[in-house]
Amino acid sequence: MIHITLGAMRDVDPQEDQLGRDHVGWHPSMDDEALFRANRGCWVLGERADREQYALLSAQGIVRQAIEIESLTSASGGRRAIEGRYLETGHPVHDAYVGKSQPVDPVRNPVTYFESPHAARTCGCGCGAPVTLGWFLSGHDQKALHDRVAKIGTVHEFIAWFDRTYTEGD
Repeated sequence: MIHITLGAMRDVDPQEDQLGRDHVGWHPSMDDEALFRANRGCWVLGERADREQYALLSAQGIVRQAIEIESLTSASGGRRAIEGRYLETGHPVHDAYVGKSQPVDPVRNPVTYFESPHAARTCGCGCGAPVTLGWFLSGHDQKALHDRVAKIGTVHEFIAWFDRTYTEGD
C-alpha cells in the first residue's frame, strides 16, 4: 500500500502546477473531495506503485484519507498522479486506517510503501490465493504464463500466434 505524508496546506500557482491546482497539502477544513483533488499528485512513484491498489494520505501523524487507485498518470519531471476515488466509511481499507495513527514511522520521503492485509488481492494465476505485494505469489507468474502458452500449443506456436495477432500500440 502507498502511504503519502502531507504537509500543511499551501498555495501554488495553477499556471505552474502540473495539475492546475491552486493549493496542495492538508487543512482541517478540507472535505474529502478537496483533499483528494489537492493531493492526488504529483508524486515520485516508483515501479512498486504500479502494483498497489490503495493509497493513504496522512497529515500530522493521522491518516486523513484512503484512496482506491484506478491508474497512475504521468506528469512532468518523472512524477505521477493518482487516478481513482477516495474511500468512505464502510470500506474495509477506510475503516482500518482513516482517523487513526499513520501505519508507518515518519521518514524524510513523503512517499512510502507498506504491506497491508487489507490490500490483498487474488493471485493473477487463478489459484485463488491472496497476495498483498504484486500480482502473483512467488513463481505463479511463470505458471500462469506457461498455462497460457500450453493453450496455444508449443512455445514456437505461441510466439507465431502472438506475432500474428499483436499490433503495436494496442
